[in-house]
Amino acid sequence: MIRFLLAVLFAASSCATAQAGSFSNWAAIVVAGDHEDHNGNDSEVFDNARRDIAASLVRLSFAPANIAQFSTQPKEYASHPRHSDMQTIATTFDALASHATAGCFAYVTSHGAPEGIWMDDAIVQPKRMAWMLDAACGNRPTIVIVSSCFSGAFVPDLAQADRFVFTAARSDRTSFGCGQGDKYTFFDQCFLQSLPDSHDFPGLAERVKACVSAREIEERMSPPSEPQLSIGADVAAALPHW
Repeated sequence: MIRFLLAVLFAASSCATAQAGSFSNWAAIVVAGDHEDHNGNDSEVFDNARRDIAASLVRLSFAPANIAQFSTQPKEYASHPRHSDMQTIATTFDALASHATAGCFAYVTSHGAPEGIWMDDAIVQPKRMAWMLDAACGNRPTIVIVSSCFSGAFVPDLAQADRFVFTAARSDRTSFGCGQGDKYTFFDQCFLQSLPDSHDFPGLAERVKACVSAREIEERMSPPSEPQLSIGADVAAALPHW
């Protein structure tokens, strides 16, 4: 009986260890694409999310060495993130993915437009991001989160069987919370506060959508942003739990 109990405890411990390290060989980028609010004033809203989302990934067992952060003001921060331009981002992501080969994670937060997302005073179109992901990640399990106004425009170009794509708004809707007095956008804050009660990314996405909806109703924001979610046919079974 004692041997049986020890075997059960050992198996449970081994399972927990394997699960805890399930993101350890994933390449991850977290990008703040702007440093101004919607009125052009200096704002930390996107960099706050960049910093805290990157820290949350470490708690999910992503290896710090496999996470790269990007900012439009990299010299302003002690963490020394890289500069948020697509050439730097793409080159860095390629390098990370060349040695962290199990999967890819990308989170980009910035202002958005119907044509794409703002990045260092230029708009990055969905096709440009799709090319970057194809080059770095191929057909690996990939999680892509785009937090901006009109970010649903990224879904058609990014969606694939091996990708989990989650955006802060429909392609024809704004998202909320990028004013000078905001610490995070609504979507980024809901992402961060929903993580502790979630155990996988599909469940997290549903919690984030409910959180965003409740916040918008509470603050009487209209029309609702309606975050969009696309889960590829092959990626759901490949995503780790925590």
